Amino acid sequence: MAEFRLISADSHFVEPPTMWAERVDRKFRDRAPRTVKGLGGREGEFFVCENITPMAVAGFFGAGVPSNELPEHNKKGFDQAPKSVWDAAYRIADQDRDGVQAEVIYTSMGMPLFGLDDAELRAALFRAFNDWACEYCSYDFNRLIPLGLITLEDIPAAVEELERIAKKGMRGAMIWAEPPNERPYSHPDYEPFWAAAQDLNMPLSLHILTARGGTGADQRQSNFLLSLANLHHQIERSISVLVYGGVLEKFPRLKIVSAENDVGWMPYFMYRLDTVQNRLGAVGGMKLPIRASEYIKRQVYATFISDPVFVDSLHRYGPDNIMWSSDYPHTAATFPRSQEIVAKRFGHLPEIERRKIVHDTAARLYGLM
Repeated sequence: MAEFRLISADSHFVEPPTMWAERVDRKFRDRAPRTVKGLGGREGEFFVCENITPMAVAGFFGAGVPSNELPEHNKKGFDQAPKSVWDAAYRIADQDRDGVQAEVIYTSMGMPLFGLDDAELRAALFRAFNDWACEYCSYDFNRLIPLGLITLEDIPAAVEELERIAKKGMRGAMIWAEPPNERPYSHPDYEPFWAAAQDLNMPLSLHILTARGGTGADQRQSNFLLSLANLHHQIERSISVLVYGGVLEKFPRLKIVSAENDVGWMPYFMYRLDTVQNRLGAVGGMKLPIRASEYIKRQVYATFISDPVFVDSLHRYGPDNIMWSSDYPHTAATFPRSQEIVAKRFGHLPEIERRKIVHDTAARLYGLM
């Protein structure tokens, strides 16, 4: 079997549970995230912090665990996590085992922190994470590409943090998947931040489970699967606002990444935006000079893990925008069979399209070789 050059456009750190308290500003150390074993009488170890919903830490390192074994796996503690969590050298070894050339790496435990009610605490925790992630990836910045965390209540502070992490070697940043309802992304307050991201060439990611209103994943057993199936609607709403609100028109070099929300829905979404713009735009006072879908093709990228639906629509939203991800080391990860899975699912595509999807588009977006 031919080996493909693979860049995972969405992999994850699994932050050591003591990291937050060790690095956050001293005034917040008593409130820092931590893990608790046997929370509420349940087996396992759980990540907790103030108002966020506790999460089983084993779910952050479930790569390669069969579905039927996950209930037992999720009872594990952090001491049973893979060595790559602690040591970047082991992470490189796992990349080699999986046939992956490089990874763009997102937070794990930082995702629910986007829903913390205390903005000052959240900003302090994000700074701590950004420092730790840069130190971890400094082992090999060519293969370990860190993305930072930015909160947007205080825009001057957000701009300052974006500039700081760009100097430290980060290649992009995560913002809310969906901002507060009273302050949508079309609000003029955000404009200095969009300008900074554009000028710094720092793509901004809207990752699953990172909305200001919380992860969106209802933890009640009766609603959990239903809520997970609909999480991409948060990203649809944010992209709609960025397009219809004129943000992408005003900042044409701003790059937005839909991360871990799949891709198959994007062609219909683009069609829907175009249809509303064409039929009703004048009624709503819309004055965009080009079609909504053209903004998306120009400035919006999307990652996927195993979504096969988009293949039939590559002529609408194509390989210059779509980026494969392994999701290592999360439960949905293709590790350690990424080469095999890519060959099986995309081996029939024309070589130039496949190469863009699994390597070139991510390399171009993040300035990789």
